[in-house]
Amino acid sequence: MQSFVLLIWLTACAAQDARQRRIANALTLGAAAFALIYLLSFGTTWMGAEAVQGGWACVVALAFTLPGYFMGRMGAGDVKLMTALGLSTDGLSLLGIFIGAGAASVVWMLVAPRLWLHMSQRLRNRLRYMAPSMSKKLPFAPFVLVGFVLALPWIH
Repeated sequence: MQSFVLLIWLTACAAQDARQRRIANALTLGAAAFALIYLLSFGTTWMGAEAVQGGWACVVALAFTLPGYFMGRMGAGDVKLMTALGLSTDGLSLLGIFIGAGAASVVWMLVAPRLWLHMSQRLRNRLRYMAPSMSKKLPFAPFVLVGFVLALPWIH
């Protein structure tokens, strides 16, 4: 049940990021606040890991995303998204999600130039920030969603 809720939340974040290249604070900060309150109230993360593991996952998320943010390769929404995900899961799950997101982005960069030509104009307009020409700063949340789905069998 918890993974299904995270899947819905990540889908909303990914859709907004792919369409607008931004993620609303209500989605990211709201989820982070909920995850932190849950963590402090029950002593576990939303996915059932110990609170300490959620705290370390939050630190790992910041360590992985803040350098990209400061170099201009990631947006603030991406940092908040991964921080909320860290507070909701554990370090190993977060690492799996990052690896899956990285693999998905590489596959997208390889496949997108050919795939983009065969997509309808309407779909290309809706996903214009995912265009192969935008490869310097693609929206990150859609790849996080794919990484989450790929890592789902190993997430508690």
